[in-house]
Amino acid sequence: MKFYFHPKANVEFDKAVEYYEQQQTGLGLEFAEEVYASIARIVKYPAAWTILSANSRRCLINRFPYGVIYQIKSRSLRIIAVAHLNRRPEYWQHRAVRTNKLKIGK
Repeated sequence: MKFYFHPKANVEFDKAVEYYEQQQTGLGLEFAEEVYASIARIVKYPAAWTILSANSRRCLINRFPYGVIYQIKSRSLRIIAVAHLNRRPEYWQHRAVRTNKLKIGK
């Protein structure tokens, strides 16, 4: 299964990597590796993680106070947010696509 980032999720991810790299050399890379390890777990077991809404789930990232918020699509995963767990809960909800309202090809 393939995955892709919502544009704002990609920006969040990049900013978090930069932040951790500024705190300690190499820590940004370690954060990125943990995010991608979480995504690999999601790809392997997409329905295994915490349900946040009808279409959204969250997988926690090891070692860092972040979660990967995603939606399962027919042939891919949409990463909605790389969210800090202690800041603005549910700020990402406007990014979530409600699959029951999607009309593909029309």
